Amino acid sequence: MRVKKNIAPLRGIRDFPRWLKDLLSGFFYRLFYIFGIVWRTSPWIMILLSLIAVLEGVLPVIGSLISRNIVNALQAEFGLLKEGDLAGFFGSVVFTFLILRLIYRIVRKLNERIHSALTKIAGEKVTRTVKLQIMNHAKTLDLASFDSPSFYEKLENANREAGSRPISILSSTLSIFSHVISTVSYIILLATAPDLWWAPIVMILVSAPSAIVHFVFRRKHYSYLRYRSKERRQMSYYSGLMTNKDKVKEIRLFGLADVFIGRYDAIFSQYYQGLRKLLLHENYLLIALGILSTVAVSGIYCVIAYSVMIGRFLLGDYTLYTNALYSVSGNVSYLISTSASIYEGTLFIDNLIDFMKEEPRIVPQKEIPDKVEHGIPHTIVFEHVSFSYPGSDKQVLSDLSFTIRPGETLVLVGLNGAGKTTLIKLLTRLYDPTAGRILLDGKDLRDYDVKDLYRMFGIIFQDFGKYAVSVKENIAFGDFDREINEEEIRAAAKDAAADEYIEALSDGYETPLMRIFEENGTELSGGQWQKLAIARAFYAKSDILILDEPTAALDPIAEQEIYRQFDQLRSDKTTIFVSHRLSSATVASKILVLEYGKILEEGTHRELMEKGGRYHELFTTQAQRYLEDGDRNPAPPHGHRRRGMHRPE
Repeated sequence: MRVKKNIAPLRGIRDFPRWLKDLLSGFFYRLFYIFGIVWRTSPWIMILLSLIAVLEGVLPVIGSLISRNIVNALQAEFGLLKEGDLAGFFGSVVFTFLILRLIYRIVRKLNERIHSALTKIAGEKVTRTVKLQIMNHAKTLDLASFDSPSFYEKLENANREAGSRPISILSSTLSIFSHVISTVSYIILLATAPDLWWAPIVMILVSAPSAIVHFVFRRKHYSYLRYRSKERRQMSYYSGLMTNKDKVKEIRLFGLADVFIGRYDAIFSQYYQGLRKLLLHENYLLIALGILSTVAVSGIYCVIAYSVMIGRFLLGDYTLYTNALYSVSGNVSYLISTSASIYEGTLFIDNLIDFMKEEPRIVPQKEIPDKVEHGIPHTIVFEHVSFSYPGSDKQVLSDLSFTIRPGETLVLVGLNGAGKTTLIKLLTRLYDPTAGRILLDGKDLRDYDVKDLYRMFGIIFQDFGKYAVSVKENIAFGDFDREINEEEIRAAAKDAAADEYIEALSDGYETPLMRIFEENGTELSGGQWQKLAIARAFYAKSDILILDEPTAALDPIAEQEIYRQFDQLRSDKTTIFVSHRLSSATVASKILVLEYGKILEEGTHRELMEKGGRYHELFTTQAQRYLEDGDRNPAPPHGHRRRGMHRPE
């Protein structure tokens, strides 16, 4: 029987060149990607930093040569100058080299200061460039991307490294060039010295193991941090809960502080344990290799000292060669550690590259997309639409077919989880159906330009935006593409019943909201914020109004007033309501009752009440609750006319 040889080790050896090639190609790709970021930020920064790097590489060698000449000149002129002979001192070779050393020190200080200032300026500008790059790319991505934990890992890693990594990698790379220039120069000096040609070779040999250790552990460190992103996000989440002003009341009252602190500490302990083990292992090896390198350098120092004592070298030569040896040793160590850090840094830049490669899928399916005809009534048709969220097999909506005709008021009714908000997300093309299609004016929704399509909707979601800007801007965000119109903003606030409390604020419509940035920022109640969001929808010049639980924080009286205003203002616009309070359904021209993602019933309020099905059950149950509340509280507040539920027809 023929025995099969184990050739795996041989295959690994043969694959090593390809592995090294892939390693280097990836490294240089990421490195040039970083250089491209800095160049796009400001070409002159890149040029100046490069020139400074060359100067930093040359200056140490010049300084060493000046020092050697000073010492040798002192040795040659020892005892020749009498006390008080300043003229002789100022005219000596020693004084000439001292002047050169002064100029050298001034140039070096200037170079250091310029480099420091330029690096800080570059860091701020590059941070801005990368942050804008991330934000501009994020605005193009689908809502589905934000539902994915892996996407958040990319986003968290990209944001975490955005400011520091690019400029630190550039600075380190240019610093390597500087050290390479000075190291090569010192090696040439040592190699041309009598009997010292072997010293640079010894230094390189004792430094090689350190290089391997640095690169191996930089890769391990990167891998550990990358694949522990979940733990870092958890720690950030739990620490953020303890400093979140919106959560602090509930955390305090329910006594949850110790729970979240304990969870943070437990996750940190687990995260830190692996990181500590990695760092200790690396440093044990580096300490041992550092001792070996120090012993080798000390041995070479002894050889140079012996050469001076037997008259082969002058004292200045000792200064030059020991300084060269010290510099080569230090530079080699620096080159190894910095190269490893750059390698690690470029690996982290993969986070930014991966994030920037995330592609939007909510795009027009036509090469030249259609434009929405604005300012006219629209017809919307759902044809056998089904939907499952990305990464899930569960159908949230199943085989929906219905039509919304121009000027209709549609109310979506159903218990939590029925799929009402998801239907709105499909209609506004924040998601695409997994089956079926949605037609707008006879054309597939996917045929239209996405940005143009979004302009058609004036919408308030359940989790509407609360922005830390002025009241006026909060309303104007409904249509920020056009110039802010003060009169229309006030009219929108009045229609939303928000004008009364706004005018009572310290600075009226200019009042900053939320105490995040401004000392005089104002915190609004939930109902006041909701009225502001409704005013935002009124301000928008949209063809279709969509209100997803727009009045959840309002009392029934204020809710009925809002619906009355909407009924007056919508003109011939199509309006879609999602509400748990079924009083809004009585004014609808069509009601869809959803349950478990399917259409259970469809019709007007009268038709569905006469049918006596699910809608009748929901409406009468809610009406009875309001009647019971009314019996307990028969007298409405002074000055208010009771607007309870409409009596079932």
